[in-house]
Amino acid sequence: MLHASLATTTHEQGDAVDFLVSYADFLLRTLTVVIAIVVVLVTIAALRSKGRGKAGGQLQVNKLNDFYKALRERLEHALLDKAQLKLQRKAEAKAEKQEKKGGALRPRVFVLDFDGDIKASATDNLRHEITALLTLATAQDEVVLRLESGGGMVHGYGLAASQLARIRQAGVPLTVCVDKVAASGGYMMACIGEKVLAAPFAILGSIGVVAQLPNMHRLLKKHDIDFEVLTAGEYKRTLTVFGENTEKGREKFQEDLEITHELFKNFVARYRPQLAIDEVATGEVWLGTAALGKQLVDDIRTSDEYLAERAREADLYHLHYAEKKSLPERFGLAASVTLDGVLLRWWNRLNQQRFW
Repeated sequence: MLHASLATTTHEQGDAVDFLVSYADFLLRTLTVVIAIVVVLVTIAALRSKGRGKAGGQLQVNKLNDFYKALRERLEHALLDKAQLKLQRKAEAKAEKQEKKGGALRPRVFVLDFDGDIKASATDNLRHEITALLTLATAQDEVVLRLESGGGMVHGYGLAASQLARIRQAGVPLTVCVDKVAASGGYMMACIGEKVLAAPFAILGSIGVVAQLPNMHRLLKKHDIDFEVLTAGEYKRTLTVFGENTEKGREKFQEDLEITHELFKNFVARYRPQLAIDEVATGEVWLGTAALGKQLVDDIRTSDEYLAERAREADLYHLHYAEKKSLPERFGLAASVTLDGVLLRWWNRLNQQRFW
C-alpha cells in the first residue's frame, strides 16, 4: 500500500510539473508576441516621424446640401409610392435644369464650428479655416459660425475673436448661431456677427471678468514654513498662492480686472452699438428669449433651422481643418475612447437613475 501511495504522489507531482512547464511556455510565447507587436508599432512610428517636424493638417470640405438632400430623399423613399416618387424626381430634375439654364450663380455659405474650452484651443483650427475661406469668399457669400463656449482665458478668446474680426474686415457677412451657450469669452466672439441667432434656451451674456486663487500663507505660517517671493518691479506679482498678500496688491489686481472689463465692454459695444452696454455688462447671463429683449441676439432660431432654410437657395460648404495625428497619438486616442466606454458602462450600471 505504501508503494502504491508513493507512486500516486510521484505521478501527481509529475503532472503538476508538466502543467507548470506548459504554462510557462504559453506565457513566454504570449510575451514574445506582445513584444514583437510593440517593436513593430514603435518602428512604424519612428519611420513615419523620421525627417518630419510637427504633423501638418488638412482642410476638409463637405457640401451640406448633399446631407440635407439625402435626408429628404430617404424620407420620400419611405413614404411615397413608386409613381409619386417618379413624379417627384422628374420635377426636381426639371427645376435643376431650369436653374442651370438661367445661368444664375447660387450664393455660397461657408459653415464653421467652434467648440470652446477654457483655453480656446479650437482657435488653432479656426484660424486656418478662416484663412482658407477668405481666399474665395466675397460680399455675396456668407460665413455661418456654430458657436458653443462658456468662455475662458482672456488672451485665448481675444485671439479667437480677432480671427472672426478678419471676416468682418474682409466685407464678408458673418452669422453666428448659438444653440447652447456663448458666455463671457464666447459672447465676445458671438457679438462680432452681423447677425446673432440663438436657440430659445441658449445661455448668453456674462460680460464680465473673474479671477480667483487660493492663498496658503496662513497654513504655511502655522507650520513654521517660510515662502519667499522676490520680484523686480513693483507690481510684478500682486497676489500669490503661497506668499502673504497685501492690501496694495489686492487693489492693483482689482484695478487690472477693471481695465480688462472696460476693454471687454468697449469691444462688445463696437460690434453691437445697439446695446445698453452698462446694463448688460454686469456679468449676468440670459436665456435666448430674454437675451433677445436685451438685444444681445437678433433672432430666436436654431442653427439647424437657419441652415436648412439657407440650403434651399444657396450652396453650403462645411469647413473643418483637421490636424494629422501621429501613429502613437491615434493609438492613444483609441485606447482612451475604449477606456471611457468601459468606465461609462460601469458607471451606468452603478447609477440606474435619470437626471435632468
